[in-house]
Amino acid sequence: MERIKKLEDFLKASPRDSFLKHALALEYVKRGEDDKARDLFTEILTSEPAYVGSYYHLAKLLERNGNGEEAIKTYDKGMQEAKKAGEQHAYNELQAAYENLVY
Repeated sequence: MERIKKLEDFLKASPRDSFLKHALALEYVKRGEDDKARDLFTEILTSEPAYVGSYYHLAKLLERNGNGEEAIKTYDKGMQEAKKAGEQHAYNELQAAYENLVY
């Protein structure tokens, strides 16, 4: 809980910081607070679609919660953004997760 409190405090000082939002979302995932995590990942990707790392985690969360179709769309969008950014490693991770879900 202390990590969450610290991240929330940092976000009060820098409310637009996608890195802090991503870190907080991951903490929520660890605690099983998927709704809060999903909201943060969605907020990040709405304001900063090129923040590639959040696509994987959001899609995994969606997949885990039985929303496979939305997870597929999220992986796909993440692959498109990773390709645009030239982030091959992220693209490969997204593609592997996508293929595991689809096939």
